[in-house]
Amino acid sequence: MGKLIYMLSCTLDGYIADASGDFSWAAPDDAMVEQVTADLATVGTHLYGRRMYEAMAVWETDPSLAEGSPAAAAFAETWNRAHKVVFSRTLEHTWTQRTRLEREFTAEAFARAKAETTGDLLIEGPTVTEAAFRLDLVDVVSLMVYPVTLGEGTRVFPDGLRLSLRLLREQRFDTTGMVKLTYETVRSP
Repeated sequence: MGKLIYMLSCTLDGYIADASGDFSWAAPDDAMVEQVTADLATVGTHLYGRRMYEAMAVWETDPSLAEGSPAAAAFAETWNRAHKVVFSRTLEHTWTQRTRLEREFTAEAFARAKAETTGDLLIEGPTVTEAAFRLDLVDVVSLMVYPVTLGEGTRVFPDGLRLSLRLLREQRFDTTGMVKLTYETVRSP
């Protein structure tokens, strides 16, 4: 059945954004966009927290992004085709197609999302992902590690989380120096 995949860009010292929320250091090149698009081929549903949804919704609301390159156009098509579930207590409504709102990430809300999708589920956003980790639902961790350090900010993993991971693949992107590392979670028997 569908796996829950946590995929995001991060710094070498383990942050996804700096203390002010900026992640402009993670500007992808076309090779990375092509790889992410290929990785999303199995994903039927994206699970987001409010801020990540607001950042990603531009792939539908700003058509000029898809005009940037063939890689961007392919990513926009893939993103727009997927279903989205946004977990937020403060968002009043969603504004993209195939998107619904849930107030809280719970095991029941995840089960609903999983039942509604064909394929894998992608999760992004630190708060919603922390809840998924605490419920032991994450099957795959895919990190695009950029050769920068921030020293502080929003961490990739929540404090106190212990995971055992097995490396599935690694890929280098020579133009940016980014390395993509994909792991599966190893659960204790």
